[in-house]
Amino acid sequence: MAEPYGESPLAARAEALADASALGAVRLSEVAFTTQVTLRVDPKSPAAERIGTALGVMLPNQAGQVARTERLMVAWLGPDEWLLVAPEGETEQIETTLTDALGEEHGAVVDVSAHRTILQVSGPKAPELLAKGCALDLHRRSFGPDSCAQTLLARAGVLLLSRDVEPPSYWIFVRASFARYLADWLCDAAAEYREP
Repeated sequence: MAEPYGESPLAARAEALADASALGAVRLSEVAFTTQVTLRVDPKSPAAERIGTALGVMLPNQAGQVARTERLMVAWLGPDEWLLVAPEGETEQIETTLTDALGEEHGAVVDVSAHRTILQVSGPKAPELLAKGCALDLHRRSFGPDSCAQTLLARAGVLLLSRDVEPPSYWIFVRASFARYLADWLCDAAAEYREP
């Protein structure tokens, strides 16, 4: 079932993102309309174990960890909070799975799919580009694949997730209201990688 969304937050910036990607040193694009669900539960509770079993992947228990299955990504947001990300149209299924596994135990399952969009930044110069506006050490030994962090990028609050090392690839989860600002910043910051 398709999600009831209208235009993506960055539909008006699609051409600018494509233009900034022309050389391949950095590629910018939007990953629009993903399923995003936050989960709050005591990680030491029986419910957390049931949830991991139901999802097919245990909830990450260390700061900055990301766990994956073929269609699901689970990012650690805090000691008792995770963000589950899946393809569009899977919100209801994920919510049902989590709610059933939670049972009568204390916890929360919230659809936040419309709250954020995702900017994908990839290519050999991606870490260098992000370093212009982010204080994190993005070297692969410090922030390798399946790592995440809530941080500031160009003064916008984001969740930054490292997906691959070669070539480097990142997902930037940004609030819809800041998405155009951040897309414009990324396009401007990527300008130096274009040939004259």
